[in-house]
Formats: sequence, structure tokens, C-alpha cells
Amino acid sequence: MGPGGSTIDAAEVARFAALADTWWDPAGKMGMLHKFNPVRLGFIKEAACRRFRRDPKRLDSMAGLRVLDIGCGGGLLSEPLARLGAAVMGADPAAPNIEAAKVHAAQGGLSIDYRATTAETLADAGERFDVVLAMEVVEHVADLNLFVELTGAMVKPGGLMIAATLNRTLKSFALAIVGAEYVLRWLPRGTHQWDKFVTPNELEIALARAGLRHIDETGVIYNPLADHWRLSSDTDVNYMVTAERPA
Repeated sequence: MGPGGSTIDAAEVARFAALADTWWDPAGKMGMLHKFNPVRLGFIKEAACRRFRRDPKRLDSMAGLRVLDIGCGGGLLSEPLARLGAAVMGADPAAPNIEAAKVHAAQGGLSIDYRATTAETLADAGERFDVVLAMEVVEHVADLNLFVELTGAMVKPGGLMIAATLNRTLKSFALAIVGAEYVLRWLPRGTHQWDKFVTPNELEIALARAGLRHIDETGVIYNPLADHWRLSSDTDVNYMVTAERPA
């Protein structure tokens, strides 16, 4: 738990703030996240369209839905969601990330509500959303249960919370830390701390405590030969979870 029960890990915030200028460089330090983005965007769109009875083939399939992208970084996920018609709030505690996100959105003519803020502040303000996203975030917070409680409270009745994270297994240590950070150098060293990875069971328990019901789970794996990510039944390393707040 962070000081005073905070979800914020100051070291993690500083680490990602230092990368603010690299978010939109597909050949840079965020290159692997750029490759991962289509898979997680597709998963989110399909889940939202099922829940809210939308046609996923429509270019405006998320029109009218209010979406929170918590821990949005430079806006890699916020922007395509906005292009699908969603009213997106992108929140991140690292102000340099938010500034980078604002600049890039303005260049693309997109209207996104970016805020340098925390889950605590948004929850205290009574913000509510149809969909709350915590993508590659829960493994970086100081208090998993508190973070899920706060973000879960912002899900409207009948709404969804979707999270993507890393499982705490020996396989994830070998691939996500040793392989990705030290051998292949896909990510800056120190991007992840294995002891902060979250097992699916731990995440499901945290969601249940927040009043959310776990409804879907999938693994995500990387194919080095094809150089792309895809959904899989293998949740040993990367996985995504969908939960609902009962109407």
C-alpha cells in the first residue's frame, strides 16, 4: 500500500513521465505497445459492442459511450477509441504524458478530455463511465485492491471494466522481464517489477470486492515470426479481463 493508502507509486510515475517524448514513436521505446494496440483495441470494441448492443463493424460503433482510459500515457489507446465515437477521458498522474497526449490529439483534430490526475481524485468527484479501462496499469499501482475499488466505483450500473496486465509466473519473469527488457530490449530496463505482476485470481478477487462480476478472460501472446500479437487461451504472461457492474 502506498503512503496514506494511495494508489500512486511515485517511482513508477517518474519512470513513465521520463518516457513522455517517446509515446508516439513506433520505432522507439514504446514500439511493442504500438504493436499490441490493435489487439487490445479490438478486444475492447468487441466487449463494448456486445454489452451495449452495437455493430462492431460500424466506424462509430462506440458513439455515445463515455470511456475512462486510466493510466493513458501518451494516449495510444484513447485516440482510436475517440475515432470510434467514444467520449474519452484520458487520465494519467504523470503530467508530461498528458501534455504529450494533448499535443498529439490536437495534431489529429481529436477532442479528448485529458487530465493529469489520479483515480482517487476522479472517484471523489463522482465521475461515472460506461466503460473503465485499466490497460497495463494494475501492475504499476501501489495498492491493487484500492485501485480496483476506486476505478470500479466509476463504472455505471450495466457498465464494464476492462483490464490488461501481466500474470505473476516464472514464464512471465523469463519472457516479460529477462527476455523483453534485458535480452531483446523491447522495453527499457526496469519497466516492470515481477513481484507487482497480478495473477488472474488476485484480479478477480479485487474486482469482486469492488462489486464487479468477472465475465471474460483471455490471454495475449506474441508471435515473433509474424511479428504481431493475438488472443490466446494462454494467460501465463499477458492477459485481459472484462468485468461488469450489475444493472
